Amino acid sequence: MGENEMNRTTAADKWRAVAAATGPADRTAAEAGLRLAYRTAGLAEPERVLWADSPLAAVTLVRSLADRGRSVREEVRTRPWAEERRRLHDALGPAGWAAHWQATGARLWDQTRSLADRIRAGVTEEAGADGVRAGGTEHAGVGAAGVRMLLLDAVLGQHDAAWLAAFEGRGARLAGLAAVAEHAGWWWPYENAVVVCERPVELHRDEAGRLDRGDGPALAFPDGFALHAWRGMAVPAEFLAGLADLTPERIRTEENAELRRVMLEYYGYDRYLAASGARHEHSDETGVLWRIELADDEDVVMVEVVNSTPEPDGTHRTYWLRVPPTTRTAREGVAWTFGLRPEAYEPLVQT
Repeated sequence: MGENEMNRTTAADKWRAVAAATGPADRTAAEAGLRLAYRTAGLAEPERVLWADSPLAAVTLVRSLADRGRSVREEVRTRPWAEERRRLHDALGPAGWAAHWQATGARLWDQTRSLADRIRAGVTEEAGADGVRAGGTEHAGVGAAGVRMLLLDAVLGQHDAAWLAAFEGRGARLAGLAAVAEHAGWWWPYENAVVVCERPVELHRDEAGRLDRGDGPALAFPDGFALHAWRGMAVPAEFLAGLADLTPERIRTEENAELRRVMLEYYGYDRYLAASGARHEHSDETGVLWRIELADDEDVVMVEVVNSTPEPDGTHRTYWLRVPPTTRTAREGVAWTFGLRPEAYEPLVQT
């Protein structure tokens, strides 16, 4: 490995750790960084720096600041980044820039982008027209539309790790932004005030880097604002709480196919089939047909299919499709889910 490649790998590793960092922010270091970012942008330092325990609390706090002035995100973050990117692109050339990005920021992009998107969605979902409750704290007057607008003003701090990895050691104008990212979470820069967010207190991911936890929040902030997920899929907190008491009947009656898949993964496919008295009825290239005979109800018939598109970790998801009790072949069942007759079902790529 050459020196340049080693430096790029080191930068990617450093910022991967920053993106995943949990625990209390270093407020002194973060505040020094944001003041540097203001000075670098040619702005007067903010009069006030206020801290919030979660992005949800932060947007509420921002909205309460009538004298915060206009957003200066353009000057502090957008413009310096664009200029530094242009400078580095010109220095390396198109091919050199592409190689540099692939060795640095691209390694972190998917995970950091998806995590930021999930936080935005979670904050927006939690927002109500009259108020939001997070961790026992009332956040009044934050509507969903208002939250979406305020989220546009945010600098993502540690979750800007992909871009910061690409500029590690190369963009002096980004030193303030990098310092905040290393020591804190999201922040909102305005003319007269800055609101800075604490980092999460918990982060749980699977081997592919997706949010994943079966017995609590996958991502949690100090005030209780949290995201729940199973292998990257958002799930309600109360759904996870019920997994420990799963029964075959509860799995059978779940109408949401994605949630039913989570239940089956947690409960165990073999265990479910054995406990349900399922009978292997038919199999072909489309899947496997299982039948569960019930004494006081119509048969439960399901097709077991494997998604041909691999997950990020290389595994293939197994899905169970509930089909009519009159179904006799796996192909017939899969075709029914597409509204087709068996002879008309000829998928080019089965998913």
